[in-house]
Amino acid sequence: MEEPFKETLNTRIKFRHMQCFLAILQLGSVQRAADSLALTQPAVSKTIAELEGIVGTRLFERGRGGAVPTRQGQLFAPHARACLDALRAGVDELQRHDAPARLAIGALPTVAAALLAPALAAFRAQWPDISVHLDTGANQRLLEGLQAGEFAFAIGRLSDSKGMAGLSFEQLYRDPLAVAVRAGHPLLGATQPTAAQLAQYLVVVPPVGTLIRQSADNVLTAFGAQASTALVETLSISLGRNLAMQHDSVWFVPQSAVELDLADGLLALLRMPLSGTDEPIGLVRRIGAAADPITEALVQAVRESAGRQHQAGGVTRA
Repeated sequence: MEEPFKETLNTRIKFRHMQCFLAILQLGSVQRAADSLALTQPAVSKTIAELEGIVGTRLFERGRGGAVPTRQGQLFAPHARACLDALRAGVDELQRHDAPARLAIGALPTVAAALLAPALAAFRAQWPDISVHLDTGANQRLLEGLQAGEFAFAIGRLSDSKGMAGLSFEQLYRDPLAVAVRAGHPLLGATQPTAAQLAQYLVVVPPVGTLIRQSADNVLTAFGAQASTALVETLSISLGRNLAMQHDSVWFVPQSAVELDLADGLLALLRMPLSGTDEPIGLVRRIGAAADPITEALVQAVRESAGRQHQAGGVTRA
């Protein structure tokens, strides 16, 4: 008998019962509660009488001094508040997502194509009405934008403690530095190109101040080619790819950014000493930011895309 009774009780209690109960509890008077709800005093009294009949106990003692909650009314009060708060939160959530929304995120240009393209396609299948704005830039710019609240999250590199103030980092994979050239490039014939051979070609590297540029400089310095090599500094994947494909340039780039071209045989990797140049790539988020189902859906799609890249052998997890 207990379960059918509970089900009947739950279906009989209405929003108006909770609303009137809490108004009387707050204002201490049926008349004042009626005024605040734009109802008549008899209507509020009838609603409370209905609620007391449903729960089977008196919730207020009414007299000349107003309405005072009984012990049972005091026990019921926090649950009534929680019920009304949850209902209002649900309505607010529906209203907030009723119209097409816009989700702003940041990402390193070198990871956007390979990592985000499949993630965005998967996200759209789940949330077809949500627009995504992607801002690409250097890691420092992404972290600053995230700290300023411009992005829901960013995909970037781990920075120092100052750069990561108020932020958390969830590693997705480690991305090694690669030196890419077009398929059939003259340098591919050498076991390992010399500094003199490298100096015959335009070398494309990330800008000064980026972590990946530090790795590129270390390789060039160890190779003895830094001082004698002409450089183009850019984060643009499209420019770097064009220079490599059309103009025989030597392109220092995170390997994940060229995985598709390597798989298609359009680009190839030069044999160069690149040990220890891999950098952690991960999700960067504001600590304490409220959970949002739309943001979480895209975050999960990014995680799954990174997992597929790892399984394909393009990046490493640890």
